[in-house]
Amino acid sequence: MGKNEEIITVALDVMGADASPESIIEGGLQAARENGDDLKLVLVGKTEIINTFIKKQGDLPANVVIQDAPHSVAMADTPTEGIRKRTSSIAVGLMMQKKGGADAFVSAGNTGAVMASSILILGRVEGVNRPAIASFFPTSIGKPTLVLDVGANTECKPATLYQFGLMGSVYSSLMYGRTSPRVGLLSIGAERSKGNELILQAHDLFTRSDLNFIGNVEGRDVLTGDVDVVITDGFVGNILLKFAESIEGFLTCSLKRQISTNVFSRVGASLMRPFLKRLRRSFDYAESGGAPLLGVDGVSIICHGSSSPKAIKNAVVTAAEMVRHHVNENIRTEMNGVNNGNGNDA
Repeated sequence: MGKNEEIITVALDVMGADASPESIIEGGLQAARENGDDLKLVLVGKTEIINTFIKKQGDLPANVVIQDAPHSVAMADTPTEGIRKRTSSIAVGLMMQKKGGADAFVSAGNTGAVMASSILILGRVEGVNRPAIASFFPTSIGKPTLVLDVGANTECKPATLYQFGLMGSVYSSLMYGRTSPRVGLLSIGAERSKGNELILQAHDLFTRSDLNFIGNVEGRDVLTGDVDVVITDGFVGNILLKFAESIEGFLTCSLKRQISTNVFSRVGASLMRPFLKRLRRSFDYAESGGAPLLGVDGVSIICHGSSSPKAIKNAVVTAAEMVRHHVNENIRTEMNGVNNGNGNDA
């Protein structure tokens, strides 16, 4: 990334993840070092823990500062318990953004607490019923598919699914340069008549909209690359996400078992090693880093609890790019168009 007049400040929560604070800090420092002209990083957490790690690394990069947060939200805490911790690293980082001290927030902490705190502190973009967690899935053609919601809302109304489609289309267009992204509604069949009442009503809303709606899609379509944005409720979406996360491990174990059978299998595996590495990378969540919470009036990215430094680095960069591409401003414009009658009356 070259010199940019717009320096983006990202607040990074370093506490409460399954991974160690050191791993989170290291990922943040990697992002700061690689994007020094364009990025300012704020490490949010217990100062003594951060300083102890920094001393081992040498001097703190000039574009990195520390913001003390005396408490953290544990993974076992409920979202309500997380919200009550007003001086947690989640709350402090989000309040920095709310007050203008940061442009974006990244956390690998308690997902429910990050989501609930983001909605409470940042609020929603005008017109958005419910924010959604968006996640990218790999495809056979190399261009990922955006799926939302993958866990924020287990029960949805048709209008909420339509808003997911609108937000997902905006994100895919701005962040991946896709002109008129293809939007599909996840169902049990491609036919318009397939699906429960929620899907049937949502299908009508999408059909009447200005989105590039290609109709119902099935689970097998998610990885083909034939659709850019897949819409579903958070219950189904989270099941889909967890299943996708298991594929890489399943393939690895299956291959190891086959390789151990005979020498010919080991020779074949050796020849296939470059391909296998690319396949494994395509299912590695670290490549995308984190999942944006679309619909909140700010930038909040939720990372996997076991995020590696690489995943954190990529999440921080993604957060900065969301700010730079004015994702929220464009979602707000689209929502205003809908509410003013220029699009679908959702």
